Amino acid sequence: MTVISKVKQTLATLKGAQGTLRIYSIQERDEEAKVAYNKALEVTNEIIEDIEAQLNTIEFEEPQYKAH
Repeated sequence: MTVISKVKQTLATLKGAQGTLRIYSIQERDEEAKVAYNKALEVTNEIIEDIEAQLNTIEFEEPQYKAH
């Protein structure tokens, strides 16, 4: 598995986890737990943005990986 494949797989996994956290946040009735889920969503979003930026850098520096 190439580096770009691993990065894309990690990104997909994080986006899936983010979706699950979003569902839990919406369904949660306990306000403290809801705040914890929303904080986890914020952190996950920051990580996703960082990985997407890294992915763009990899694709720019290594054009053979673009659109794979």
